[in-house]
This record gives sequence, structure tokens and C-alpha cells, in this order.
Amino acid sequence: MNLRDIKKDIEYVLSAFVEDCSVVACVNPKVTDANVSELMEEAIDLYNELRDKVNAKVEGSKKNHFNELRKEVLTKTDELYSKLSTAVKDAVK
Repeated sequence: MNLRDIKKDIEYVLSAFVEDCSVVACVNPKVTDANVSELMEEAIDLYNELRDKVNAKVEGSKKNHFNELRKEVLTKTDELYSKLSTAVKDAVK
């Protein structure tokens, strides 16, 4: 695992989430644009935060640092997907 791979993973996962948000907004008119926009902004903020962590100077094992970042990407993106799911469920009710 190296720096380039973790950067690509962050880019891929969060861009997929933003794309999913835009699809939900287009397909389901009951979901408010404000909810989707807020989630997209959270994803962009997370992207910036993670890129800062990736580019930060690491003391110790880079491998452990990158493994922790990869876990963080997945857990925080999962939280964003849960929020998106909740917004869709609330709009359908």
C-alpha cells in the first residue's frame, strides 16, 4: 500500500458517494435538495480532511497510518450513506 493508492481510494469512494447523491436527487423528487446538498458538502469536507491527513508528515510506520486512513474512509463514508438512506426513507413517508 502506498500514498498513490490511498489517494485514489479516497477519490473513488467519495466521488462515488457524491454521484449517488446526485442520482438520488434526480430520481426522487421528494428528497429535498437541501438534504442532498448538505450531504455532498459533508463528503467534500471529508475528502479535504482525509487528503490533509494523507499528505501530513507521518512519524513511525506509514503502513499503519495508511491502514487507519483506509478504515476511516470506509467508516465515515458508511455513515454518509446511512444519512442518505435516512433522507430517502423520510422523503418516501
